[in-house]
Amino acid sequence: MAPILVSLGRDPRLHCPSMLKKLLFGCFAFVVLSFLILHSPAWKLRDFDQIFYVTIAYDLDRHGVFSNGPFAAVDSTVERPEAGMFFGPAFPTLVLAAMKLDGRFAEAVRCSVEANRGRRDEATCEAYSFPMRLINACLLVIGLIAVGSAAEVILERRSAFFIAGLLTLAALAAVREYIFSYIMTESAIFAIYGVFALAVLLAWKTGQRRHFVLAGALLGLLCLTKPSFVILFPLIVALILLCGHRSSKDRRPSRARCLLGFSLAFAIVLGPWTVRNAISVEKFGLTEEYGAAALIERFAYDDMTPREFLQAFPYCVPGLGDLVFDRIYGTDSMHRFVFHTPHSFFHVGRERRDTLVREHGRLDPIIGSIALDEMRARWWRYLLVSIPLAWCGMWAGWLTSIALIPLFAVACSRAFRTGQPLLLLLFAAPAITMLGLHAAIGNHYTRYNLILIGPYAVGATVIANSYGRSARMRGRG
Repeated sequence: MAPILVSLGRDPRLHCPSMLKKLLFGCFAFVVLSFLILHSPAWKLRDFDQIFYVTIAYDLDRHGVFSNGPFAAVDSTVERPEAGMFFGPAFPTLVLAAMKLDGRFAEAVRCSVEANRGRRDEATCEAYSFPMRLINACLLVIGLIAVGSAAEVILERRSAFFIAGLLTLAALAAVREYIFSYIMTESAIFAIYGVFALAVLLAWKTGQRRHFVLAGALLGLLCLTKPSFVILFPLIVALILLCGHRSSKDRRPSRARCLLGFSLAFAIVLGPWTVRNAISVEKFGLTEEYGAAALIERFAYDDMTPREFLQAFPYCVPGLGDLVFDRIYGTDSMHRFVFHTPHSFFHVGRERRDTLVREHGRLDPIIGSIALDEMRARWWRYLLVSIPLAWCGMWAGWLTSIALIPLFAVACSRAFRTGQPLLLLLFAAPAITMLGLHAAIGNHYTRYNLILIGPYAVGATVIANSYGRSARMRGRG
């Protein structure tokens, strides 16, 4: 939390009242988010993707093995599973910690996993996830504070923290589908990414190596939560080489030292996990099958018809899509965009993935030839379909994004034309890169792009600050 509360070139004593206000604001945000999350429906722990993480936590608790969860070859309620590396270790470890702290939650996890394996009646399992819901609220507040701090760093105005914080809180509160009440990674990713983006921002602004080191370590932790974030490593390296020395007002940092500090911290955090994989799984790397499975499921969207391509744009606009289309039951022409409908893109992709696993056992050895065949036959469809998928994925924050996205676009346009504030473009670049990646290898769901809420809120704060400054100048005139 140190970089969140950092003071840049000012007397720290002058910041005590400001820090107290930020702390009170954080407490307010925690109360609001906790209330919303705790009053969400009581989900069974088998609902949605929760079973992935609770099964791994169960295997860690019972067998001391980080497995592939429900994808393990054996029933872990009966025998010890093999070590796995499909999922990152960060979030399942957090679930295990919650199990150790709350025996009632631990029993709910055990019952749900054993029911999923057919060893218990699910009706006897309690839908209890109170500790994880509170943890999710706490993680969201950490990410919110990081966003507000980023706005303050960019604009050098204390009021920017509260404007961006309120906008972020509104966007998080508006997120649909109760996603933060599930035992899933969205809250953890939002928090870790938010602090990572702030650390990178401080590194660019101050040129201090300690911020580059912190950014590298946080990016490593982010990759241990979701491996696809590894794509940000070459992006940040490129930005350090191209822009790092231009954004620092105090001094020009040594790009070699900054790059070395960032890279070493990144490697140190990821090192133990990759070494463990080489020893236990006999494969050196962050994950296995993860990218191949996602890409195979993504190829199903290349069957999108011209009508679906065009209708995707109004379909995904918050509010408008709900009025014009049936996004709940999928009874209209856009039914293939609803994951639970028969013949949906999701089910077609998942069925093909499962078929390939049954035929070949593993996907990694064959994904190269599958991707090559797809690109040879339909590369143009793949590129075109990525456009509406990115469009659909960018509406993080649901209805609030209708206002935030245009303001963010205007702020980025001004920054691009005038260079003021250049830091906004650098701050937004990683989140936008992940939006493109999710469109290329994922799907259209906004839950994968909630990290965009931060740049949106900061961009809107930039416009609000500009408008307020203009109003003050007119008042003086």
